[in-house]
Amino acid sequence: MATGTSPAEIGGATPQMEKLLNTIIQIKASDLFITVGSKPAIKKGGHYRLMETKVLDKDDTVALMKSITPDRCQQELQEVGGTDFAIEYKEGVRFRVAVFRQRGTIGIVMRRIPSEFLSFEQIRMPEAIKRLINRPRGLLLVTGPTGSGKTTSLASMINFLNNNYDRHIITLEDPIEYYHKHIKSLVNQREVGVDVPDFKEGIRRALRMAPDIILVGEMRDLDTIHAAIEAAETGHIVFGTLHTNSASSTVNRIIDVFPKDQQDQIRTQLSVALIGVLSQTLLPRKPDGVIAAYEMMIVTPAISNLIRENKTYRIDSSIQTGAKEGMFLMDESLFRLWREGICEKEEVLLKCQKPQELADRIRAAEEGALDDDDEDEEDDDDDDDDRPRRKRPSRSRDDDDDDDDD
Repeated sequence: MATGTSPAEIGGATPQMEKLLNTIIQIKASDLFITVGSKPAIKKGGHYRLMETKVLDKDDTVALMKSITPDRCQQELQEVGGTDFAIEYKEGVRFRVAVFRQRGTIGIVMRRIPSEFLSFEQIRMPEAIKRLINRPRGLLLVTGPTGSGKTTSLASMINFLNNNYDRHIITLEDPIEYYHKHIKSLVNQREVGVDVPDFKEGIRRALRMAPDIILVGEMRDLDTIHAAIEAAETGHIVFGTLHTNSASSTVNRIIDVFPKDQQDQIRTQLSVALIGVLSQTLLPRKPDGVIAAYEMMIVTPAISNLIRENKTYRIDSSIQTGAKEGMFLMDESLFRLWREGICEKEEVLLKCQKPQELADRIRAAEEGALDDDDEDEEDDDDDDDDRPRRKRPSRSRDDDDDDDDD
């Protein structure tokens, strides 16, 4: 981890939260990390650096925590060892906060929430998403590890609908990060732990509030997942998130949450309710900043049948052959980011599902061993400028190569 540079210097004294947050805003960093035994650290463009302050001790982190944490969250911290909430600092700048105990001391991680909604074009959202979010019913999942931009993607979807369609949108969030104004749609945002006790109860209550769209901030347990699937079956669009890395692993994760004797029934329900899975990850962008790579699965009749028949191991192949429907695998997206000079080779290889296959493909491209005629033909067939195009090396390749897997 690099030491702090001049923009991050706030003096060698005990840091105050106000100065730390001002620095985050000033240099447009994404995260602030506070822990005992280290100077405060920031993250910008996917890289960490230490701020020029004193090394924090136990009293420092407790004081910093108490300066921003509501009483109810301090109580939760005492009871369960961690709490999550969001704060509005100033000028509309908001932070998502995670406070936790570690080795008997307090740690804090704060993520700056962008003050403006990003357009689909800015985040290179797959074009297929516009079609899916305008469906009359179904379950659309946005997946990826923590910090992969799922919340930003969902906020962009809600903002797009809010600006273009008259809908009643209910969001269930823990905590609320982006605030939506009523534009063409009515947007009611409920915070778990403040406005509603949990996600399951929030979904149950939402069904009585005449919603068109329900956003479930996190599908973290069986009851919530079951309630979300049933809501999607009963004529609503439901957006949800899971901490999975691909479409096939998402389907498996949902099924595996249920007891064995219920899994056949859930496969059938999911094959009908699920309309798409958008998996994503963030990686550093040249020369600075971050960018998302995506995997897009649209539930076609063929994929629905694979889910119902417990053949999820074949989903990747169906995605690979579904380019005309707007589908593509994660490694396709990563290859395109490298090919366009947006990301370094080392970064895309760190994030890919099949490192050796992607490395071979990149090497073939570097050696000029890709078939330009085939490349042009794929471009002609591609209606989505943001969708990665497959480019095969001229040497023989197995048709079953997925360039991705979980």
